[in-house]
Amino acid sequence: MKILKKLLLVLLVAFIIIQFFRPEKNIQTTPSPNDLVAHYTVPADVQNVLYKACYDCHSNHTNYPWYANVQPVAWWLDDHIQEGKKELNFSEFAGYRLRRQYHKFEETIEQVKEGEMPLDSYTKLHSEAKLTQQERELLVSWAGNMMESMRAKYPMDSLVAPKK
Repeated sequence: MKILKKLLLVLLVAFIIIQFFRPEKNIQTTPSPNDLVAHYTVPADVQNVLYKACYDCHSNHTNYPWYANVQPVAWWLDDHIQEGKKELNFSEFAGYRLRRQYHKFEETIEQVKEGEMPLDSYTKLHSEAKLTQQERELLVSWAGNMMESMRAKYPMDSLVAPKK
């Protein structure tokens, strides 16, 4: 019994100590000059869907829930956000090469159609981010229109990687 009490005390002390080691929060206070909505036509309804379901993990500004202040949860969230931003960052979207932008629209269509995004692990805690079928169709249609617009404006070889 004494060993169990000592173990619990050590765990409690460790839990308290780790509360002082926090990752930097992903909160950009100024608008990014390369933000998707600053460079592309994004209708208000699409923008609302992107903000509610995508921007927390795929932008430079995350709206943090209360539990993001508890370690080790904050470290897990930070890792998740950094991974999401590495894959696609709407705040830096216009800074991507044209080919990458085009490909990200392609991936958006694929992942939204297949229900891969937003992640189930995210929507379980953020039910407001769960997309309706209508919202999925809206995003897919918009991303498809963006790809068509890019194909009309830029030479195809600047958008699509050459076949090997």
